[in-house]
Amino acid sequence: MSRIILIVEDSEVCAVTLQTALESMRGLEAWSVRGVKEALSVVADEATEIAAVVTDMHMQRQDGFELIDQLRGNPRYAGLPVLMVSGDSDPLLPKRALAHGANAFFAKPYSPAEVRRTLEKMLC
Repeated sequence: MSRIILIVEDSEVCAVTLQTALESMRGLEAWSVRGVKEALSVVADEATEIAAVVTDMHMQRQDGFELIDQLRGNPRYAGLPVLMVSGDSDPLLPKRALAHGANAFFAKPYSPAEVRRTLEKMLC
């Protein structure tokens, strides 16, 4: 089984764009879920090897900080590469994302190729 890059994004267009950019990374599969609850269900499956997470900040009734906090609180995922993307214009959001444990932050509109390059550097 391949290692998984988990995309947590409630916008189908954004999720498909990221999945297309990431799915050809060698030895990795890109999976997409629509929210935090679904993401936590995937990471709870010990048979699934999560290599990295790319999460949106704002999703219906949930936010990416909740997911990052849950991941960082689990010793299995404490060092997992986590990238956050957001269309939020709050200038403090990138610093807040990093303070919560994100490894990188991308403001929308972002370059899917840049997200991929950043993940490649983190995973090599």
